[in-house]
Amino acid sequence: MTQSLTIARPDDWHLHLRDSAMLKAVLPETARHFDRAIIMPNLVPPVVTGAQAAAYRDRILSALPEDMAFEPLMTLYLTEDTDPADVAAAHTSGLIKAVKLYPAGATTNSASGVGDFDKVRAVLEKMAEIGLPLCVHGEVTDQDIDIFDREAVFIDRVLDPIRRATPGLRVVMEHITTSNGVDYVKSQAADLGATITTHHLIINRNHLLVGGIKPHYYCLPVAKRESHRLALRAAATSGDARFFLGTDSAPHTDPNKESACGCAGCFTATNTMPLLAHVFEEDGALSTLENFVSRNGPAFYRLPVNAGSMTLTKQNAPASFPAKIETEDGPVTVFDPGFDVYWTVDT
Repeated sequence: MTQSLTIARPDDWHLHLRDSAMLKAVLPETARHFDRAIIMPNLVPPVVTGAQAAAYRDRILSALPEDMAFEPLMTLYLTEDTDPADVAAAHTSGLIKAVKLYPAGATTNSASGVGDFDKVRAVLEKMAEIGLPLCVHGEVTDQDIDIFDREAVFIDRVLDPIRRATPGLRVVMEHITTSNGVDYVKSQAADLGATITTHHLIINRNHLLVGGIKPHYYCLPVAKRESHRLALRAAATSGDARFFLGTDSAPHTDPNKESACGCAGCFTATNTMPLLAHVFEEDGALSTLENFVSRNGPAFYRLPVNAGSMTLTKQNAPASFPAKIETEDGPVTVFDPGFDVYWTVDT
């Protein structure tokens, strides 16, 4: 017997589209299922000014197939030279919906990120004043901190001090991976939300490392222990408005993933919604899926819920998804959860 679930059209609150040929190839994979997405600015060079964000938005819309509708929600890349006035102007015009903080060296194309947080204090104060959210890649980059501890240490050493020093600053802890992140969000009264990725709900560090290194499961922040994965599942399926979907879908060509120094990122845009239906059903929480993918994010960003709807159907036979997306730069492997999925999105 088939089973179906109809929800408001979802959004993705953390997405990498890249640029040029890669952008053209992967954009339809998101636009097919998501009405809007927060677009990451870590291009080379990064998107640091309002003018650059406007130009990138235009390139995204130019790459969108004519039969698809999609709204890119633009962000600026925070640097130690970011101009508070430019940030405020881009926000007032409606161009940007957030500013992205990358600690220098934390992840892909983060070399231009922040090393001295005192140098961005004026920007953060302006953002608090105008209500513009700060999206945070929450990891320290100190060489003496174990990679599996970098999120927890970031909360104590960087995030909490920033928030205490900047009252009213609205913050999204992006792609949280630990019970520490979940607990910190729950402990705060206001102005703090968190995105959770599809892949961090499915894999732990054993999936990445046991039986050989799985390069297509390698991401940053890296997957953690099973206890942390279960904490993320509980948060995502709880219906709590502070947690919402940010896929962090990050395309890299296979040669760049399957190399001696493979790139970090999982490409989940193609099959995220069926995978989430599987996860939420497995946890007996299909009734809260709409909150996680369609309602909590717009509430935090002070945007309306999408007017359209999406229907997911559970079939008797396993669904099939493409193993790869072909691009002019080379193939991109679609995230494989390692189990059969029976949910599909109705077209």
